Amino acid sequence: MSNIACGNTEQHVENVDRVRGQMLTERDFLFLAELFKALGDYTRVRMLYALSINELCVCALAEVLDMSPSAISHQLRLLRAARLVRYRKDGKNVYYTLDDDHVRALIVQGLDHVREEG
Repeated sequence: MSNIACGNTEQHVENVDRVRGQMLTERDFLFLAELFKALGDYTRVRMLYALSINELCVCALAEVLDMSPSAISHQLRLLRAARLVRYRKDGKNVYYTLDDDHVRALIVQGLDHVREEG
């Protein structure tokens, strides 16, 4: 509880009740924090952006990002665990893409936000 005195206590109570009524569960907050943690890495964001353009195999992704295939594989494991990317097999080849349109929307909206002036 805060001891801050508000000028409009009636509005304060309404606002607090409205927000409390819509709070997430602890589980939801933990999963959301893990999502943002996975998105909070420069390399992983570059990978997600590349995969938003086209599906790629590990070797192609390594070439695009000028990284080793083993470093790419390590980051892909983390992205898969966070359900941000998925893969499909085509014979011996494995291709990665964004998990769904929600991930693409996160990338697009994040980019829109950082490019916004003001």
